[in-house]
Amino acid sequence: MLLLAPPLRAQLEIPPLRGPVTDLTATFTQEQVASLEQRLREFEAAEGAQIAVLFTPTTQPETIEQYSIRVAEQWRLGRKGVDDGVLLLVAKDDRAVRIEVGYGLEGALPDVIANRIIEQVIAPRFREGDYYGGVVAALERIMAIIEGEPLPETLRRPQERGAEDVGAALPVFLMLLFVVSGVLRRIFGTLGGAAFAGGAAGVLVWLLTSALGMAIGAAIIAFLFTVFSGAGGGRGWSSRRRGHHWGGLGGWRGGGGFGGRWGGGGGSFGGGGASGRW
Repeated sequence: MLLLAPPLRAQLEIPPLRGPVTDLTATFTQEQVASLEQRLREFEAAEGAQIAVLFTPTTQPETIEQYSIRVAEQWRLGRKGVDDGVLLLVAKDDRAVRIEVGYGLEGALPDVIANRIIEQVIAPRFREGDYYGGVVAALERIMAIIEGEPLPETLRRPQERGAEDVGAALPVFLMLLFVVSGVLRRIFGTLGGAAFAGGAAGVLVWLLTSALGMAIGAAIIAFLFTVFSGAGGGRGWSSRRRGHHWGGLGGWRGGGGFGGRWGGGGGSFGGGGASGRW
């Protein structure tokens, strides 16, 4: 019976995720791939959601649904906890297509809408051999739907977040500097206190913003303020800063921005989406 049974076929290997567009069929030109990737990177930078396109000759021996969820689970498109990833998978030789939708977008992009995009946007163009036009039209439709869905704010660069935090804390910083400068002058003398205040201010701003220019500017301001300030504090006064959390200083996710490496952000999928043929 074992000899007569048909041989088991291994599952199709999942390609590594190196960019928003993976074309294993040589369907697109380099210029078309570059154009698609630029548009998808721009969309991710603006909205946070990740969309990837995969063209493969076939998904056999699996169905396109089975292969698609394996790809989505390995690539992990979308932000972790937000799960705003979308995979557009095309099995060219099978004449099959699937839109795999992350958990976080199943409300905005339900199965019925994904199916409508396949039937009304993708399939008609694919039947005419216009694969690039079908993909572009589908992506624009998907992106328009996602743009109408309120999602968490996209990540910003540490310098941008740090500058905003320093700006919001500037009044507190100046008040502390006014009081502390007098104490430092009495303890270390004018120049010693000014040097200590300038160094502390520069290090603090550098830790908060990672911006060298802002750190140097804060150090100079603190130094000059301490030198020329005549305000002093009484003996026995001390200041201890507690419990203030400077949030949002995390860096960009790997692959964010334009060009360079690109990868999934840890999003999850549960099988939402739709499949079709042309």
